[in-house]
Amino acid sequence: MGELKIPIKNEYDIVSARQAVRELSRELGFGTVDQVRIATAVSELVRNVVLYAGHGLMIVQTLKSNGNTGIEIVIEDQGPGIGDPDLALCDGFSTSGGLGAGLPGARRLMDFFDVNTTCGRGTKILTRKWLK
Repeated sequence: MGELKIPIKNEYDIVSARQAVRELSRELGFGTVDQVRIATAVSELVRNVVLYAGHGLMIVQTLKSNGNTGIEIVIEDQGPGIGDPDLALCDGFSTSGGLGAGLPGARRLMDFFDVNTTCGRGTKILTRKWLK
C-alpha cells in the first residue's frame, strides 16, 4: 500500500478516518483490540482538527522495519496551533470544556506519538502502532 490521504473537512470525516484505519489495521493483521485502539486514537485526533482548526489532512501508510509491520498515521492542520503542547498532553486539560482525555488518551493508545506545533501555523501529529 502507498499512502492513503483523507482530507478532514467536517465531523463526517471523523467516521471516514476511523473506518479507514480500522480496515487497514485489520488487513495488516492487528487484533480486534489494537484495531479499536488505533481507530479510537484517530477519532480523537481528527475530532481535534475539526474542533480547533476546521480542516486538515490525515495521511496513513504501512510501515516495514526489521521484519516488523506497523501503521503510521500523520494528522496535520494549519489551524491556530497548540499554545502549550506539554500541558495539552496532561490528563484533564481542555480548552473546549471537554474531559481533556483526547490527546493524552490517543498517546497512550499508540506506540509512538509526536506533536509538532507552531502557534498560528498549525499542528502535525505523527503516531505509530506496531504489530506484536
